Amino acid sequence: MFVALRDIRFARGRFALMGTVVMLITVLVVFLHGLTAGLAREATSAVASLPAGRIVFGAPAGAAPQVSFANSTVDERQAEAWRTAPGVRSAEPFGVAMTRLTAHGSAASVSVFGSAARLRPPLVSGAAPGNGEVAVGERIAREHGLRIGEQVTVGARRLTVSGLTADRSHGHAPSVWTTLADWRQITHQPQPTALAVTGDGRPSGPAAGGTRAAGREQALDGIDGYAAEHGTLRLIQGFLLVVSALVVGAFFTVWTVQRRPDVAVLKAVGAASGYLVRDALAQALAVLLAGTVLGGVVGALGGRLAARAVPFDLDAAGVAVPVAAMVLLGLASSALTVRRITSVDPLTALGAAR
Repeated sequence: MFVALRDIRFARGRFALMGTVVMLITVLVVFLHGLTAGLAREATSAVASLPAGRIVFGAPAGAAPQVSFANSTVDERQAEAWRTAPGVRSAEPFGVAMTRLTAHGSAASVSVFGSAARLRPPLVSGAAPGNGEVAVGERIAREHGLRIGEQVTVGARRLTVSGLTADRSHGHAPSVWTTLADWRQITHQPQPTALAVTGDGRPSGPAAGGTRAAGREQALDGIDGYAAEHGTLRLIQGFLLVVSALVVGAFFTVWTVQRRPDVAVLKAVGAASGYLVRDALAQALAVLLAGTVLGGVVGALGGRLAARAVPFDLDAAGVAVPVAAMVLLGLASSALTVRRITSVDPLTALGAAR
């Protein structure tokens, strides 16, 4: 990297500007990565944490079943068919719906789940809800000043807070958990929404014809708006990575063209093309590493501050993946541009310079 380091010292202003551009794009990519994960958690954590391998969706008679929590309903005949199917260890019905929780003069949109105890998130304090009771997440209890033993209104039904659970949410609304019987009264739905199934079997016969099974990850697409939201943010991340690669490639294209006389001199004194290409790639790698590492740190720190106001979820892998993608794409783009070095003719270039 002898030549590369001398170039960076000689044109430090240009390289600092390029590194700053890489850093800013990395900050955007890292921040979007954390925002995407945070929004996904807010939209799906209640379903994603269910102790089940598959979610079974149903449909009313005459309708085709879809992977959609809003359009699904499972009757007792379908539930029994799945429960008794060979290879199925359990098939627990659960209901989910959006409603409103009112307490202490304030109201909040919540997703209410009705299920057996096995499907509920772990309790932080208190007891599991029985009939006439509800368990709420820590965040909603903190925001609305709820305590165990107090009464709240969920939908139009008055329930007693029996315990606090780990925070879960569905469709960007915090989840509260109650029994399936109370869920039916709150939502006025006669049948549960879906089945949480463990085991690889499936039923046969007409009862299974009105159901559709999806893996837990695939079932997340059945949450209203999740697939569109998640796909849009992933697309924006992809565009930013492409833009980054193009910007880095354009910079090193111009820089290589400007260095043609210097490259010609180096070739004339015996420097091999392979050595010069490796040196130029090392130069690109140094700029990319400096910009992306600094951008990753700034993005992670900025995300921690932003997490107080927006959903944001970022771990070490969430920083490493976009940083690595930026470096690899930028290096690939640079490799396409610095190959011009191999076509420099030292005699022609030196003659043109005189």
